[in-house]
Amino acid sequence: MGLFNSVKYIYKYGYRHNALLLCIIAVVLFSCTQKKYANPRIQIETKYGIIEAELYPSKAPQTCAAILSYVDSGFYEDASFYRVLNVTNQPSNAPKTEILQGGLWKTNYMKLYEMKGIPHEPTSKTGIKHTDGVLSLARNVPGTANAEFFICIGNQSGLDEGGENVEDKLGYAAFGKVIRGMSVVRKIYMLNDHEQMLTPPVAIYNITRK
Repeated sequence: MGLFNSVKYIYKYGYRHNALLLCIIAVVLFSCTQKKYANPRIQIETKYGIIEAELYPSKAPQTCAAILSYVDSGFYEDASFYRVLNVTNQPSNAPKTEILQGGLWKTNYMKLYEMKGIPHEPTSKTGIKHTDGVLSLARNVPGTANAEFFICIGNQSGLDEGGENVEDKLGYAAFGKVIRGMSVVRKIYMLNDHEQMLTPPVAIYNITRK
C-alpha cells in the first residue's frame, strides 16, 4: 500500500484507536525498510570494523546451512582471527598461500571437538573458486571441517580442488565472499604474527546475519 497511501486511508476512514494507528504505521514502515537479498549475508564484528560477506547456499548448501546455524545460535560470540599465512612465514620451497583464519580455536577450542564435521563440498562441485575475499572452511581431512574458516587474500587457486597447496588435491570448501570490509581484512592480515599466529589474536565480537 505504501506509507503515503496508508496515512490517507487512515485519515479518510477516521480510526479512533491510537494503538491501531500505531500498529499499522509500524507494519508499513517495517515492510518499507526491511532489506531483502538474493543470498544471505553475515556481519563479522571486529575491533577494527565490520566485515560483511555474502553466502551462496545454492552452490554450497551443506556448508552454508552449517555456518548459518552456527551464526544463528550465537556460536561465534567471543571468537577471533588468530592465524595468517603470508609470503614470509611459510617454507621458501613450498607453494605459498595467503589467508586470514578465524574461529574458536584460540578462545573455546573444546567446543570444536563436540561438533560434527561438514560433508566436503569441493570447488569442482560448487564452482566457487578461491579468489580474493572468498570465505572457505579450514579442515584436516575432507569431512572434518566445522566452524573454523579463512578469508583469501588475493587469488588462491592452489586451494581449489586439484590445487598445489593441498596435499590430498581435494581442495577446501568455499562458501561465500566478502562484499564490504576487505580493508578491515587486510588491516588484520598485516598485523604482527609469530609462526603464523597473530600476536595477539584479534577479537571477533560476534558474527550475525545482516
